Amino acid sequence: MPRKLISFDWAIKKILRSKANFGILEGFLSELLFTEIRILEVLESESNQDKGFDKYNRVDIKVIDADQQIIIIEIQYLRELDYLQRILFASAKTISEHLTEGAAYAEVSKVISVNILYFDFGKGDDYIYHGTTHFIGMHNHSVLELSEDQKKLYKAEKIADIYPEYYLIEVKNFNDIAKDSLDEWVYFLKNEQIKENFTARGLRQAKETLDVLKMNERERHAYEYHQEQLHYEASMYESSYIAAKLEGKAEGKAEGKAEGKAEGKAEGILITAKNMKQAEIPVTTIAKVTGLSIAQIEVL
Repeated sequence: MPRKLISFDWAIKKILRSKANFGILEGFLSELLFTEIRILEVLESESNQDKGFDKYNRVDIKVIDADQQIIIIEIQYLRELDYLQRILFASAKTISEHLTEGAAYAEVSKVISVNILYFDFGKGDDYIYHGTTHFIGMHNHSVLELSEDQKKLYKAEKIADIYPEYYLIEVKNFNDIAKDSLDEWVYFLKNEQIKENFTARGLRQAKETLDVLKMNERERHAYEYHQEQLHYEASMYESSYIAAKLEGKAEGKAEGKAEGKAEGKAEGILITAKNMKQAEIPVTTIAKVTGLSIAQIEVL
């Protein structure tokens, strides 16, 4: 049976920031993007620093590759209804952070946003989604192309190459059958194991580097606590979400009017916030999830 390996979120937080371990991250990105990726360095900003509340929500790492592309990798465990807007904001913020004051717009960095999701997201039957930008004619439906001068200016072949790209990996939707090398990586992301016959780039090094048994006792205790917290918080969040949804729905149905539905929904949100507060989830995280103000949450 394959050995238990360190989860990808912990690896990004503690291990993959080291240049000696770039090969693991390069392998994953090369398989996902279907091109050879070579990481030059890890970039730091407010969005990917190691802060105390990270475990409640996400883990970020931001790197730049040999082609000067900026790649954001984000791991999300808890349900977040406005997640699409958040990744849009993150890519826009990254662009603004890395455009030198006074520089021409042609210097805007290419941003690739890779999102590994451990919750049910949207409606769809696939487990990997890719989003790009295209301009389509309203009358003849033709795709707008770059001119030859623009291709030289941007060093790109098409408009989608200069705009942000988004990858959504819905881990829970994967059926554990690895049909190709990218699937082998998704299998690892879901199961924290690598089978003997897997050959995807980066997995051999991951198998050697991310072996839980190679941790010292202090590291292993910290890792086990991290895993327990993730399970507990996910369970509490899902329970609160379902309870709030049911109670809000029941309240609205009893009223039989739009006003009753609105009150039920509001009550459900308060229940969610109260349960999350009892689970000692930070007030700032509760506010982000529920839309309530910090003042409203503190009086619950």
